[in-house]
Amino acid sequence: MTEDGRWQISIDSGTCIGSGVCAGTSPKYFTLDGGYGTPVADEVDADEEVVTAAESCPMEAILVREVGTEKVVAPLD
Repeated sequence: MTEDGRWQISIDSGTCIGSGVCAGTSPKYFTLDGGYGTPVADEVDADEEVVTAAESCPMEAILVREVGTEKVVAPLD
């Protein structure tokens, strides 16, 4: 996995159950807002911590894509 470039983070609010795993795993990139996970910023520098949070989400509500290519970085099947 590349550590170069920028990633776009989105959370499906209809899928998120507000478990807080994302914010607990990666408070630098995620917070709870109104009881649901929210990215701190829509775009971030590539960081494995974002992938860890996305893959830890019990509902797979977090989607991480490469900016420009839209290639899915996480979660991967």
